[in-house]
Amino acid sequence: MLLLKGGTVYGKNTGPADVLIDGGKIIDVAHAISETEEMTVLDVSGLAVAPGLVDLHVHFREPGFEYKEDIMTGAAAAAAGGVTTCLCMPNTSPVIDSAETVNLVTGKALNAPIRVLTAGAVTVGQKGAELTDFNALKSAGAVALSDDGLPVQSAALMRKAMQHAKASGLTIISHCEDEEMVKNYGVNEGAVSEKLALQGRPAIAEEIMVARDVMLANETGAHVHIAHVSTAGAVDIIRKARQAGANVTAETCPQYFSLTEDEVLRQGALARVNPPLRTGNDVEAIIAGLQDGTLDAIATDHAPHSMEEKTKPLPDAMSGLVGLETSLALALTHLYHTGKFSLEKIIALMSANPAKIIGIDAGVLDTGACADIVIFDHNEEWTVDPEKFKSKGRNTPFGGQKLCGRIRYTISRGEIVYKQDK
Repeated sequence: MLLLKGGTVYGKNTGPADVLIDGGKIIDVAHAISETEEMTVLDVSGLAVAPGLVDLHVHFREPGFEYKEDIMTGAAAAAAGGVTTCLCMPNTSPVIDSAETVNLVTGKALNAPIRVLTAGAVTVGQKGAELTDFNALKSAGAVALSDDGLPVQSAALMRKAMQHAKASGLTIISHCEDEEMVKNYGVNEGAVSEKLALQGRPAIAEEIMVARDVMLANETGAHVHIAHVSTAGAVDIIRKARQAGANVTAETCPQYFSLTEDEVLRQGALARVNPPLRTGNDVEAIIAGLQDGTLDAIATDHAPHSMEEKTKPLPDAMSGLVGLETSLALALTHLYHTGKFSLEKIIALMSANPAKIIGIDAGVLDTGACADIVIFDHNEEWTVDPEKFKSKGRNTPFGGQKLCGRIRYTISRGEIVYKQDK
């Protein structure tokens, strides 16, 4: 038995409490639980004790791109960031578009320190032409569907996908960009693209696809989750769709509430991500969307690349950044310590809410729940050093930044899987 002693618990009831764990479960949450010889006692005085974080959007790159990341290194990075459940996107090689590839990923994840789930592809090979067998993917263990990275361009096919997904009881996670508008452009269309004399990815390319998918969700009754929302217009569209009763949820990522397109001028390809960093007005709208519940969750879109791929000139570099080991600290720094959000709100956005979106048993800290727990000091300052990441990826625009809020321990299924390095 493991006893967490003296912390402030953020669970069903928030406040000072001890947490007793046995057999991978939380067996008691109460004031002053008496110690016995059978218990290992962990003093967490002065620390926050919260449900393990649930990240709806990661790329662990296995199979096919293990030089960037693999399931075990990605899971280690997650543990270091307080994340106890991750959902992997299917844009691997081969694409996770069959029961066999789902089984490959879930089989390799059995020995991971955290819970690693996978989404199955919406279309065969993510080619946008033929739907996969949703029921077979679900039976093999896929918990959602997505063509993230290569979004479905055909409205007719997406409508059909939503109809089938509803019948299968699966959520579609939609990457919303019109490929004809964005091509392989590496920066937001606007002041920075003009300054760099580059073609840009316009906000309307995201917004027109968000509008399409929320309309289709409303028409089909399917549950659609909009990935990595980055624009003010997209937030407004989702807000109105939800008010109209559409079964739509949405996420954003720390980079979209903490950085603007100007970061590309400072850091080049390290700040290249899809969708791109936007304007200050978009950042304000993203924060407002999180505040009023239009945006339900914070995910990372953790996307490791080799440094060779990220040190190419901006138009040729790969898009994406690693985010698992900085996500909570960025949320605390930019949302909590600025007074915009309560700690309870941030924890819900990163644990209970994402778990509900895909219908999994996670994100709860209460008697009888799985003992997935993150313990952190929300006031501790630290400097981001990518060379210390557990991830293979070092591609972050946050290197050298001082953040406020640091993970001390991560507990997965009752076992301590991360302890802060001194």
